[in-house]
Amino acid sequence: MLVPINILIVDDRVENIVALEALLNRKDIKLFSTISPNEGLKIAWENNISIALVDVQMPEMDGFEFVEMLKSNPRTCDIMVIFVTAISKETKYAVKGLGVGAVDYLYKPLDPYITSAKVDSFIQLARAQAEVKQKNDELENFATVVKNSADIICVVDADTLRIKSINPAAETILGFRQAELIGKSILDRVVKDDKPAFHKKLGSIVKENLSLAVMGFQFVTFSKTPISVECRVAYRNKMLFFNINDITPQKSYQSQLIKSKEAAEIGKKAKEAFLANMSHELRTPINGIIGLTSLLRKTTVTDQQSDMLDLLEVSSQSLLGVINDVLDISKIDAGKFSIIRSSNKLTDVVQAVYRLLKFKADEEHIEFFLDVDPEIPEYLMFDSLRLNQILMNLLSNAIKFTKRGHVKLNIALLQKENDKVKLKFTVEDTGIGIPKHRLKDIFESFEQADDDIANKYGGTGLGLAIVKKLVELKGGELAVDSRIGKGSVFSFTNSYAIAAKPKDESNKRPDNVPEPFTDVKILVAEDNLVNQFMLSKILTEWKVNVDMVNNGIKALDKLRDNEYDLILMDTHMPEMNGYQTARKIRVDFAEPKRSIPIISLSAATFDHEQQEALASGMNDVLSKPFQPGQLYKKISKLLRPSV
Repeated sequence: MLVPINILIVDDRVENIVALEALLNRKDIKLFSTISPNEGLKIAWENNISIALVDVQMPEMDGFEFVEMLKSNPRTCDIMVIFVTAISKETKYAVKGLGVGAVDYLYKPLDPYITSAKVDSFIQLARAQAEVKQKNDELENFATVVKNSADIICVVDADTLRIKSINPAAETILGFRQAELIGKSILDRVVKDDKPAFHKKLGSIVKENLSLAVMGFQFVTFSKTPISVECRVAYRNKMLFFNINDITPQKSYQSQLIKSKEAAEIGKKAKEAFLANMSHELRTPINGIIGLTSLLRKTTVTDQQSDMLDLLEVSSQSLLGVINDVLDISKIDAGKFSIIRSSNKLTDVVQAVYRLLKFKADEEHIEFFLDVDPEIPEYLMFDSLRLNQILMNLLSNAIKFTKRGHVKLNIALLQKENDKVKLKFTVEDTGIGIPKHRLKDIFESFEQADDDIANKYGGTGLGLAIVKKLVELKGGELAVDSRIGKGSVFSFTNSYAIAAKPKDESNKRPDNVPEPFTDVKILVAEDNLVNQFMLSKILTEWKVNVDMVNNGIKALDKLRDNEYDLILMDTHMPEMNGYQTARKIRVDFAEPKRSIPIISLSAATFDHEQQEALASGMNDVLSKPFQPGQLYKKISKLLRPSV
């Protein structure tokens, strides 16, 4: 759609204005008219007038004076003026009018055809001038952008590859003045090793007539220093138009990021290897201690010895708890920690935690309250192990830091909608409290509310960090409110799906004297002497024939010469580890030995290590430390699948 051309009519007689308006009434014209020359000047100033039809003879100011004033003002000097006159057509008047800046004359009485034709031609001229002005403005703007661009912008002859024009940014980026580069080949600016590829790429751009191509190369500067550049190239009319951007800082940053990432990955692998090794080195002796404690309980012991065994077991479990805390934090930070939800009875989990800690609270003479909203559905979908871990940490802390008063666990139903409920768990105590400025710090790993807390009360400072991360992994949010000397309130909310009662499954531990195995022979590959002794004693009690070796090579030798029903395989052993041994059995042996059941006795807790055990051909994994009953279940499952 055409933009209307603005035309001004200035005539002291209204009838003349009316006549002209009637002749020029068109959609592509916008008319302004006045009988006053001064008003006409004002209209011309305020509106973008292209053509003015001006009467020569006017009382206030004649047409010649009016046009002189238009032409003297930069804002109105380009208006095309057509004089409208009834005076003599003598040459002197025409010369005078053209001299002051008019472009043509119309003589009264006006001929409608001539008037329309002349005005139409000047309208076309006005449109052409407007387009030229717009193009000039665009070119000026473009020239300003090119001149002030931080990137190198240059035009290159596609045949010779010589630079036709280049902007001042060349001196900032390359160190060359514009004059030093014009007429020179763009190839001269490319480092030697990149020249063939750069030349080939330009040839491809020209051949394929590409309107845009992006490529990265290295250019050499005046000081012979190579820099990384990104070239955006367009081909048009046998010319290559370049926009060259210095990306050396980005490349350097990317290189640093890659190096940092590689270093972080190396550190991460080293950390995982260290933690896996630490897990094995610590869990293996703990497994022996717990196993031997269990065996000692079956012997005749005095009351004093029984108390010592209790202390030994508590110490072992305490040490195991610290190891588990460190490993849990590492797993969460590595994103390898998973929440496994299943149908569980909330009151069972909560009551188990309550009963376990009630003894500790009673010993400290602290009142321990439990309040569970009776409206909460009986079965919900949640990870019972992790909920147990959260509540144990919060309540253990509350009891530990409370010297008098009470500790209370409250579970409230906030919302019930369709098949979901929203619960709020609150642990309240009347303990020592936490300073306000330390409230955020207590959720950081290895941090405690006060530097002297560890000395007074013990602990690693991991409990609350694990709680916070577990709550967030479960989709909840942990909050704390505390006052020094008054106590603390920890709370978290979470939504749970309502679940059906799970099918009846026997989760009871085997009896103290489990049913013995009949005619079962088991090969044990374990390098730790304490664990060898413990496993030998346990298996012998179950009437199992046991052969014991301390590495994978010996296990293979034993298997070649003997028949076994099952193998218990430690994963970390000298000479040949459990993974390698299992693979050898699955590949090198013939049936039925190839398919012999293998249980991994691993101190590893990382998922990838357990997956590696199964991938190597082992049938099941039992993590150290374990209770004899757990081992009995695993063996029974593989040797008595129908039971």
